[in-house]
Amino acid sequence: MKPYRAIIFDWDGTLMDSDRRIVDCLKAAAVRADLPLLADQAYRDIIGLSLPVALATLYPQATEWQHKVLDAVYRWQFMEANTTLMQPFEGMHDLLKDLRSAGYLLAIATGKSRHGLELVLAETGTTDYFDITKSGEETACKPNPLMLQQIIDAFGIAVNQALMVGDSVFDLEMAQAIGMPAVAMTHGVHGVEALSVFNPVRFCDSLPQLRQWLLAE
Repeated sequence: MKPYRAIIFDWDGTLMDSDRRIVDCLKAAAVRADLPLLADQAYRDIIGLSLPVALATLYPQATEWQHKVLDAVYRWQFMEANTTLMQPFEGMHDLLKDLRSAGYLLAIATGKSRHGLELVLAETGTTDYFDITKSGEETACKPNPLMLQQIIDAFGIAVNQALMVGDSVFDLEMAQAIGMPAVAMTHGVHGVEALSVFNPVRFCDSLPQLRQWLLAE
């Protein structure tokens, strides 16, 4: 096993293959708010940020009313209306089950809302795997490292005893800001070139590859 006591996961793009649904919902919200559609990669690039920050980043020119429409329509689309397939990445359950069995503490640090996080945890049957979950509306938005500090404080461990696992530059920048080692997952929204700027301790292309590395003797 690696010299960590806790593994902290991002959700979207790291454990859940959800970027297509997020992009579709953002585009539907933009149309309803009478705002121009952007390239798909622009929407993918903000995945990981809390929703208000993401919307302000995408549409800084929007009026207060348009931002309210964006927020409301996105939430409605994501929770109820949109049917774009969203599922865990291959190997997620085996990874989480085996990490728990090996004695790791597990946490989630996500930009999702609390309601959205609780919903996907219940839908995927993963609620009981995690000792702590932090949503983007409960603390500072990534890449501010406050949510990581809150997690390690709750665990009572040092920063170098935790490992952040994420797929976006926001995840890795957040970990770097607090001095926490991080693994970059390359199956998510940002590529190796962008992620390498933050000097992750490991690149992994899949959750089975991450599992093998973490549990290697």
